[in-house]
Amino acid sequence: MADSNKDSPSTAGFAQPAGSAGAEQCSANSPLRPSAPTFMEALRFWFKLGFISFGGPAGQIAIMHQELVERRRWISEHRFLHALNYCMLLPGPEACQLAIYTGWLLHGLRGGLMAGLLFFLPAFFLLSLLAGLYLAFGDLPLVQGVFYGIKPAVVAVVLFAAWRIGSRAIKNGLLLAISAAAFVGIFFFDIGFPWIVLAAGILGAIGGKLLPGKFSGGGGHGGSNKGYGPALIDDDTPPPPHAKFSLAKLALTTFAFVAVGAATLLALRGNADLYHMGEFFTKAAFLTIGGAYAVLPYVYQGGVEQYAWLTGPQMMDGLALGETTPGPLIMIVTWVGYLGGVAKAAAGGSIASGLAGATVATFFTFLPSFLFIIAGGPLVEASRDDIKFTAPLTGITAAVVGVIVNLAAFFAWHTFWPQATAAAPFGGSFEGLAVLIAAAAFVALWKYKQDIMKVIGVCALLGLALSFIR
Repeated sequence: MADSNKDSPSTAGFAQPAGSAGAEQCSANSPLRPSAPTFMEALRFWFKLGFISFGGPAGQIAIMHQELVERRRWISEHRFLHALNYCMLLPGPEACQLAIYTGWLLHGLRGGLMAGLLFFLPAFFLLSLLAGLYLAFGDLPLVQGVFYGIKPAVVAVVLFAAWRIGSRAIKNGLLLAISAAAFVGIFFFDIGFPWIVLAAGILGAIGGKLLPGKFSGGGGHGGSNKGYGPALIDDDTPPPPHAKFSLAKLALTTFAFVAVGAATLLALRGNADLYHMGEFFTKAAFLTIGGAYAVLPYVYQGGVEQYAWLTGPQMMDGLALGETTPGPLIMIVTWVGYLGGVAKAAAGGSIASGLAGATVATFFTFLPSFLFIIAGGPLVEASRDDIKFTAPLTGITAAVVGVIVNLAAFFAWHTFWPQATAAAPFGGSFEGLAVLIAAAAFVALWKYKQDIMKVIGVCALLGLALSFIR
């Protein structure tokens, strides 16, 4: 087996950790270090991930942790969390950026590009298809029935993800206090996510100097080998050659991505509506610090009120679809772009106009994410053993756990009281059945260790069956 992979590009870049002779040095009771996946093996995994990445960023990160850290052991938990911490700092969909980062670490530029594209392309095609059906046929009762079952499952997935990430990242009372403060700040005082990230990072930086033992190791450091065995990209595995940092590489990569974005935008100048979409979604891409919900008000204001690409109810229907389809929740921009392309096209619009709008909105939303990872990844790799960099990220990870719990509460509120408003937070009917579905889904995930996709699938089928009964 070793000889067959010796000349593979995927194995050549990774050196064995210092003080290790590779898999042969593993103890009799621990599994061998996994072989590096070929590019095609990784491609098959990223393709699969694009179809199973349900549950919003928390659920998607949980799926990636289960697959990449626990099952395949392509990356250790410490390296996974370090990359996640960086992605949490960035504007854009952090789960997609984490996939880009891992794909780039494994196979360089082509690995990062394929991992990112395959993460959101299934959602792009699915949401474009659903947008076309939505415009052609209006209400889709069977889909709404599926939504009824999936929404409480999403509540359970997000809560389960908060528990899993928190149990590894929060190792002491100080980090727990940061997590609790983040939840209180965003839930009760509506403090913006960027301010929470900034405060947690400052606390981490100060704590790294005053109490370094409380802020070292990225939360999960030291636990990955104990729990799952040695990883291909382990805690002390040197970065591959393409992940080495240099100012020249940073400048060249940044210039290339900016040139691609500018050239594409200039090519759209002949179509004012598509050009405005490109401009608008470029701005939106840099405002998505804290995930899709942080930028949804901006997208609503621009898409509904400023440009009239769609109506308020259509925006809400798109959000429901975005919550219950694979891919990042920010994929609602595909929905907005499709409906906007049709609305602004002559002669009542067309499928081609819708796809053009969806493509422009999606392209300009995700282009910065590739730039941040491909250009910034080498600097992140170079900083992972430096307490000056890791301590702020450890504080941010703790805060993010509290934010994820807040997201679960938000989902639960809108699922259990679907007619509720800010003025009447518990108004309308209470969906007791949805509570039961959510509780059962959480127990299945937490106690019985069921696969996330199986749980979501069962809940979707249950919702579909209930739509015929009700």
